[in-house]
Amino acid sequence: MRYYEDFAVGDVYRSAVGRTVTETDNLLFTMLSLNTNELHFNEEAAKTTEWGRILVNSTFTLALVLGLSVADTSQAGAVNLGWTEIRLPHPVFVGDTIWSETEVTSARESSSRPTHGIVGVRTRGVNQRREVVCEFARSFLIPKRAAATDAFPISDEPWRVS
Repeated sequence: MRYYEDFAVGDVYRSAVGRTVTETDNLLFTMLSLNTNELHFNEEAAKTTEWGRILVNSTFTLALVLGLSVADTSQAGAVNLGWTEIRLPHPVFVGDTIWSETEVTSARESSSRPTHGIVGVRTRGVNQRREVVCEFARSFLIPKRAAATDAFPISDEPWRVS
């Protein structure tokens, strides 16, 4: 887990795992978000497009790429401050596997919260064809190490197995 002091401009983090997008992912996310664009759920309508098949909902792609980056960036209880420059240069299809790559672009202490810092990053999602499918800039408020609280419930009970 990284705290404010662990970030340096220019650091690059790549997700430890990739995630294959399923039909269920796309359909559930599309229906939950009430997106009525048939390109995301009507195979017959999608066949008439230049891609000839269903496109994965782009906001699912954004959420997935962000989620894949959390373990490397904001897992320590960070609060997102904003996203900018969101780009979707290549479509995502059911069956594509996505990984994330994140570069630290800025890091400064928070002037209003002395126990925190503000980190800026740019993140991109890359598919198995090495195409960038999503990229965005993001900033988040993250605690300094001294302000971190250990959420693991450490037990005082002795071990009972050998």
